[in-house]
Amino acid sequence: MTDDTVRLALVGQVLRRRWRLLAALAVLGALVGAVASILFSPGYKTSSSVLLQGPRQADELLTQAEVATSSVVLDRTAAVLPWRPAGADLKKQVTTSVAQGNVVTITVSADTAEHAQQLADQVAQQFVKYSGQLASNSADASVQLAQEQRESLRQQVKLTTEKISDLAKNVGGDLTVESVQVRTQLEGLKTSLEQAINDLNQADLATGVGNTVVLGPSQRPTSPAAPTLTQFVAGGAVLFFLGGVFGHLFSARTDRRLRGEPEIAAALGAPVLAGVDVTTPHGDRLPATGFTGKVRRLLGSDRPWVLPPVASSADAVNRDIRYRRVLARLATGPTDVLLLVADDDETGRLAAVQLAELADRLSVPLRIFEFSAERPTVPDASARSGVLVVLGSGTRTAWQLVRLAEACADGGQEIVGAVLTHAVRPMAAGKTEPAAEAPEKALAGSA
Repeated sequence: MTDDTVRLALVGQVLRRRWRLLAALAVLGALVGAVASILFSPGYKTSSSVLLQGPRQADELLTQAEVATSSVVLDRTAAVLPWRPAGADLKKQVTTSVAQGNVVTITVSADTAEHAQQLADQVAQQFVKYSGQLASNSADASVQLAQEQRESLRQQVKLTTEKISDLAKNVGGDLTVESVQVRTQLEGLKTSLEQAINDLNQADLATGVGNTVVLGPSQRPTSPAAPTLTQFVAGGAVLFFLGGVFGHLFSARTDRRLRGEPEIAAALGAPVLAGVDVTTPHGDRLPATGFTGKVRRLLGSDRPWVLPPVASSADAVNRDIRYRRVLARLATGPTDVLLLVADDDETGRLAAVQLAELADRLSVPLRIFEFSAERPTVPDASARSGVLVVLGSGTRTAWQLVRLAEACADGGQEIVGAVLTHAVRPMAAGKTEPAAEAPEKALAGSA
């Protein structure tokens, strides 16, 4: 794996060579976002505020907020709304919160601005009515309890006053220890009396608790609440587009197949003699067989995108010259050369056949031997024998090439070099390639 997987130029290759697939992913993401907006978009939102008069405890305010979203309030609200929704459906559209100043805020969401305003107003009104009914049902018991508390407090005030009067009569005019103690007790009794009066006043105030008031009608929203349909569609398109880009980068990062000549040469322990392009019926594309193959061809994902740039041959003459250069570099090596090609490497097999045919015309001893990519084996070496590995770019990992080199070492075969092949598309219809030149002219200056 090379450093190209982390360079910004690789992102450009993804955009340039996979733009149709990325565009299709963006469209798919936009469709998914549109469907998600139907399910999760809040629509139009507005709120209404209800004031709870009188002193309130924090837990009492929370209880009142729960009452505003109770099934009784929502069922009554659904019964008076023009579009007649179900009370259970309103449960998902109504939320409450407690604000400062004993204010319960009712927030609603609906499909239209008019429905949102009507829903907020009706929930607030039904909440006020239901809260008033609860207060009136418990009013008799509350009044009786308050009266009993007042009577008890008044009796305490009366007894305290009488005791203060008795003690005041017994206090003499002399400043003695007893008189000081009595006066201290009087001050304590006065404090108790003041506390009792304060409690009585608080009890009187508590009888006024239970009034709730709606703080005006809710406002009609002017635009949908976020996230809107446009935001869902744009977010889905961007998310799927970036997911496609990062998916390609991740696949390139985890792909262990070697593509560069230095890495291949290091794994085999032999130099790369040449890089040749091989014309195949479908070029570097995968065959468009079946529905999946046709879709892959339509989206442009039927050809590799991470291959390094290769200088293709202009015509058959140029390709023939490259093959002859390989044979010329083998002239100083072993006399018996074995062409090793994997059984699953179609491009390498075609290149090996073309190289063997050219070698046969030039009377150069070359033989083709196909080995298993998973368990490579090679014939035993003979006198002045060697092997030439022919493989397609991006088809083998480093460990596969290392295992091939170990198999050659076990058989006593010397790896004289490697030929790196690249699949190219055939020339356009109506064009013909020039006839091949004579061997002598083609080999001139090609060493």
